[in-house]
Amino acid sequence: MTPDSIAVLATRTLTELDHARLAKYADGLPASAIQSVLDNAELVAPSEIGADVVTMRSRVQVVEPAGERQRRTLTLSYPSDADPATGCISVLSPVGTALLGLRVGDVANWVAPDGSGGQLQIAAIAYQPEASGEHLL
Repeated sequence: MTPDSIAVLATRTLTELDHARLAKYADGLPASAIQSVLDNAELVAPSEIGADVVTMRSRVQVVEPAGERQRRTLTLSYPSDADPATGCISVLSPVGTALLGLRVGDVANWVAPDGSGGQLQIAAIAYQPEASGEHLL
């Protein structure tokens, strides 16, 4: 599977604002997984997104579905805010793109540039800007 095919396996829901902001990043990328997500996503107003959907700047708790199920917390960030050492992952990374627009309970699948793959199940959303009334962040 290519990264592009991984990105569209699950139905994605994005806010219109996230979609517009991310489209600017995707414009300069050749046939990217993020472009595939943007092209195939269901769009909703920020005020209408479900609290169980991973949006930009969401802090999510994830587990490896086949592992010991120990929870890790990741924050979905724009590239300029990414800091993997602190759990802030870029939406343009394979993991970030795989998480975007999924719901609690969904499993994110990705293929890294080196060809290795991974999976994380979304166990909970600890913080979502829209659910906190922060619709313009």
